[in-house]
Amino acid sequence: MERTVFVINPNSLEKVTAGIDAAIAPLRAADGPAIRCLTLKEGPPGIQSQRDVDSVILPMLALAKTVEAQAAAYVIACFSDPGLHALREQTRVPVLGIAECGILTAMTMGQRFGIIAILPTSIPRHLRYVGAMGVTQRLAGDLALGLGVAELSDETRTLERMKEVGARLRDNHGADVLVMGCAGMARYRVAIEDHLGIPVVEPTQAATAMAVGRARFAGT
Repeated sequence: MERTVFVINPNSLEKVTAGIDAAIAPLRAADGPAIRCLTLKEGPPGIQSQRDVDSVILPMLALAKTVEAQAAAYVIACFSDPGLHALREQTRVPVLGIAECGILTAMTMGQRFGIIAILPTSIPRHLRYVGAMGVTQRLAGDLALGLGVAELSDETRTLERMKEVGARLRDNHGADVLVMGCAGMARYRVAIEDHLGIPVVEPTQAATAMAVGRARFAGT
């Protein structure tokens, strides 16, 4: 049985899952592990509140259990990392959350990272997480686009907002690397990085790269 890194989108939007799948495509290799993206059909269309975060944990754990026999690792593709520690308790394989991995990766690429959030209500969750990780002193700022997850599919509007917010984080807050604060932003990473001239971390790519590395080194 082929060992697989399962990347779980905890919201129910297949468009978001398709964007994640495209973003991580360069990490697929003929000698594995396989990478498969899953959509949590029981999830809300966007995880935009603490209630949304809490609501997806149990169904996500149940989904993971159905593929446990094949799993080489799991990636939780939501910037709130819902159920991260619960899934780590449930499984025998590595579990990577995209917020944790995105922030850790950013700190290898710059001194002060900025986070591009989707909504103002996302920011308190991000700040709690950054504080729990013990890296608040490395956070330059966390600013919101004012767009929900579903609205990120409007490419013209989203790209302009991301350019504006990214420039503010760079110029007004001193960020020298940015982290995208939602898996639904994946398609915009290269355009934003080229426009701003500083590194931009797409956190699902960061987490999946770590998961693939862990899977490949397992047992060596």
